[in-house]
Amino acid sequence: MPKKTANKNRLIVACVVETGRSAQDVATQFKVSRQWVHILVARYRAGGWEAVQPQSKRPHSSPRSVEPQLRNRIVELRKSLDEQGLDAGAATISWHLERQGHRPPARSTIHQVLRAAGLITDQPRKRPRSSWRRFEASQPNETWQSDFIHWHLADGTGIEVINFLDDHSRALLSCTAHRAISGPIVVEQFLAACNQYGTPASTLTDNGLVYTTRLLRDGSINGFEKTLSSLGIRQKNGAGNHPQTQGKVERFHRTQEKWLDKHPTQGTLAELNQLLALFQQVYNEERPHTARGKMTPMEAYLALPKAHPAGNTQRTEYRLRMDKVDRFGKATVRYNGSLKHLGIGARHRGKIIIMLISDNELTVVEHGSGEILGEYDIDPAKDYQTKRKTPRSEDRGVNDLPRHL
Repeated sequence: MPKKTANKNRLIVACVVETGRSAQDVATQFKVSRQWVHILVARYRAGGWEAVQPQSKRPHSSPRSVEPQLRNRIVELRKSLDEQGLDAGAATISWHLERQGHRPPARSTIHQVLRAAGLITDQPRKRPRSSWRRFEASQPNETWQSDFIHWHLADGTGIEVINFLDDHSRALLSCTAHRAISGPIVVEQFLAACNQYGTPASTLTDNGLVYTTRLLRDGSINGFEKTLSSLGIRQKNGAGNHPQTQGKVERFHRTQEKWLDKHPTQGTLAELNQLLALFQQVYNEERPHTARGKMTPMEAYLALPKAHPAGNTQRTEYRLRMDKVDRFGKATVRYNGSLKHLGIGARHRGKIIIMLISDNELTVVEHGSGEILGEYDIDPAKDYQTKRKTPRSEDRGVNDLPRHL
């Protein structure tokens, strides 16, 4: 304790007790408050000169002290969550402690316990999250984000895993593995998720061709775009070289890959999909999401009314395509993300043709002469497309339309 302070306190008391001076007079002399003089005199009369010595400022009890049993449980949870490939930060540990009936200490205290146990390596300061411009859907089903990761089977076979994530709640609505992600697979998994959880008001993806053809600038529309348009769903795509737009699903991928890394590599696609189903359950229902406070993603998803499509987003596909009839009398066109074969006729082999495409209506015209070689109503479910048996003009009640342009 500072000797100067101790001597000053003794002198203040002596001036009052020995000389009979007033507390106000002594306070003025020593430049302290009158209340402080009274406190020192009261301490002296209660405990003698020892009582007027400067008191320790250390609190009687430490608010950060943790009982050994709780300290051990914090360490056990950290190790257990880490072994499972799950988030094991202070917020998550606090959530699990509360669910298990404990009264969790402050997150900073949990962090100190983990550091003392050698389970945390402090990292350099990162850019604060508050510096990022963040957006978040205000309702479940307001926006679904989608993307896929590359994975592998035990024999090294490459696999792709496609995910659909609710932007508001972070609930994982679909998670499936495939040999390769194609346009039809995107549509299939999206519609399956819609069947289970309802239709979102919008989607947010990158500019991969399985999601959009907008960067091709040829007027084509793929299957996913047509599906969204037909359901009145607004489609949103991130800017090029700016992955932060899909930041939630990008961050989710790290969580997913970390969890998969902690589990045995699967030998077959079916086994991997079973493992992914387990991951979906654990991710949605057995852990909190830090952005959702003390709620699991599925609890957050079910907590509010769902958003719905606004409608009126119907898009029409208009495009021209030039091709050459092959030696078998066929030509190809991409529709809804998959290649379709048109039966034009062997007698037209080698001819240069122009395809006039308006949604699923397609007309093949010979370049130069303008002769109509065939009209087609594209069936997305079929690979080989046959000509219409009657000209489209007759169906529309137009009888005098020439059979050439």
